[in-house]
Amino acid sequence: MLIILIIIIDNHPIAAKRMIEIGLWAETQRVLHLSDKRIPKAYKKLSQISLNNVRYCLQHPSQSVLCNIFTPVEILQCFDLKALSIECLAGYMGGFNIDDYFIDKAEDEGIASTLCSYHKCFMGLMQYPLLQDALMSMTTSTACDGNINTFRYLSQKNNTDLYVLDIPHHNTLENKQYVVEQLEELIHILEDKTGMVYNENKLKEIIHRENLSHQYYLEYLSEEKHRYYPNTLTLNLYMALTSHLEIGTPKVLNLFEQFKEEVKDYPEFHGHRILWVHLVPFFQESIQECFDLSEKNQIIVSDFTLDYVEQMDEDHPLDALAEKLINNYYNGDYQRKVDYIGKLVDEYQIDGVVHMCHWGCKQSSGGVMLLKKEMEKRHVPFLILDGDCLDRRNCQDGQIKTRLEAFIEILDQRGVQL
Repeated sequence: MLIILIIIIDNHPIAAKRMIEIGLWAETQRVLHLSDKRIPKAYKKLSQISLNNVRYCLQHPSQSVLCNIFTPVEILQCFDLKALSIECLAGYMGGFNIDDYFIDKAEDEGIASTLCSYHKCFMGLMQYPLLQDALMSMTTSTACDGNINTFRYLSQKNNTDLYVLDIPHHNTLENKQYVVEQLEELIHILEDKTGMVYNENKLKEIIHRENLSHQYYLEYLSEEKHRYYPNTLTLNLYMALTSHLEIGTPKVLNLFEQFKEEVKDYPEFHGHRILWVHLVPFFQESIQECFDLSEKNQIIVSDFTLDYVEQMDEDHPLDALAEKLINNYYNGDYQRKVDYIGKLVDEYQIDGVVHMCHWGCKQSSGGVMLLKKEMEKRHVPFLILDGDCLDRRNCQDGQIKTRLEAFIEILDQRGVQL
């Protein structure tokens, strides 16, 4: 089936796009009706929201904006636009198990093999008429030093407009005003492109829903740390995507409220509480066996979903968005992330931390030793995994399994001692 899809992509890309859309629809039906009965209803709804977001963008590219995960999607929502991150779409190609085909396509075009596999996959994918009609693309300078070059490459190759938000590292009045001015410029661009007029009251409503969503999510996490609320690697990935690309929408507000209420009905959890740092290799069999629906080892929280969950000033929405972009703990000095991870360890009574050093990501590989030292100070077991969260060819499952088993054994021994 995969070989047939690849042949169709090369010879009939429009038909292949339709097959991908059908595949996404079929997956939503599988999740709703045929998935493991242990998966909570809220997680099933989460899957549906994430899948439908991608499917909508493929079906309505002119109402979509290609972006990175840190993009201020709240402004896009003011113009009834959808946000589709390049990492998100590449991840779904990994779900179809055809990511390696697009990665090889990008490398054949001269893209460096050391670049992030998510970016390479998307670059290869965009050689086909899937999203060339997207309204525009935009990205931020946050965290990933490859983002801007990737988006510039895609913009030039597909002749689409690009807007880059330059985010300073420090929250000063001058820097905040600098970001606000960029957001105002972005608004003018979107007004010209859509023919719509910016409505500040609409943005205030979006931020109000975002504040409530974050409040509900934090209440859910506070309860979840004591509950067996089964999840999977894939569901953790969906949470990271949806909490960014759809935040501020009514459906995400309702979703987080459902999480908050539903978790209260689940039994107490007596296993190992895990904090996952950085990207999730959703396909890795050894990690799946350890964490998926496990009653012993539960990923309580993934740091990507908590990169900024502070309450925002609804009366001054652009200032609030500027602060959100600047104060995101993935922005600026890595020590900001180290301090925040330490705070999460304390808040959610974490027993062990797992950090995935994703192939091609300088941010994760370059700073991981600082995080390791902090966890050593706190006497919290810390596991570093090296691999690729998208390209299976860059992962050594046997090595990962050995290190993961040793990590769990340490947690078991500490549990006995306690």
